Amino acid sequence: MRKFLGLTALAVLTAGVANAQDSGGTPPPPPPPTAATTIAAPEWRTATAENLLVIDTTKGRILVELTPEVAPLHVERIKLLARRGFYDGVPWHRVIDWFMAQTGDPLGNGEGQSPYPDLKAEFTFRREATMPFAAVAEPAGARVGFFHALPVQTQPDSAFALTADGKVHAWGLYCPGVAGMARDEGNDTANSQFFIMRQAYPALDKRYTIWGVTVSGLDVVRSLQVGDGDNGMMTQAQPDRMTRVRVAADIPEAERPSVQVLATDSPRFRALVEETRARRGADFSVCDVTLPVQVVN
Repeated sequence: MRKFLGLTALAVLTAGVANAQDSGGTPPPPPPPTAATTIAAPEWRTATAENLLVIDTTKGRILVELTPEVAPLHVERIKLLARRGFYDGVPWHRVIDWFMAQTGDPLGNGEGQSPYPDLKAEFTFRREATMPFAAVAEPAGARVGFFHALPVQTQPDSAFALTADGKVHAWGLYCPGVAGMARDEGNDTANSQFFIMRQAYPALDKRYTIWGVTVSGLDVVRSLQVGDGDNGMMTQAQPDRMTRVRVAADIPEAERPSVQVLATDSPRFRALVEETRARRGADFSVCDVTLPVQVVN
């Protein structure tokens, strides 16, 4: 069964629907990170080891913070496959510049998958009032911001009182570094293949399950070998590979990476949002906000 990221007709050659920055050429450098020295210790949030995926590749290390609150079935599958060594040595078989890098196929041709059943889609989730959410914009009838490090759009808090379960509709946004699940044309066909965004691509929102976000290593994702075949597939090009994929909690503590991300309930976060808004002006988007990160090991 062929597992692929769809939207062939909407691929980057028709990038007008994607993002104003998708105009061709070399991607602009990210804004300079906020110096760690300007962030007080209480303003950092430590990512839990159980929800940190460590992807070592031929180009370097990628750290993805998993979001089980957003996609519990997909996070469970990613952890299961990582813990069974399924992803070790698997190539990045489809990479498109200004779009995404896809992997998770043991056959390396887009048609392979794990031996486990396909997953039910988790394109959206129900946000509880207790979930940490930091809004950066509030367009009419919605809120856009962050759940931990993941960019999210959601119904306004006023809707909590109007729903039977006391929760509101929400979904992750396909900003750079966001990790999503590849699938066939059917919604409930994701299995083992996944992709990480190299750039923003909002046409994917609510169409492919988001299960995490890159907190370190976006430069590695953007450095992966680009495919030379149709739709970014590798033909003659030598693909980069995931050499080893682990859940951080399974790595000996002395070797385990520890990741701290700027807390979105901190004064420094609010200042960062306002700095970014001032710099971007009318073009401001949640995808423009780059959360500072500290990594040890």
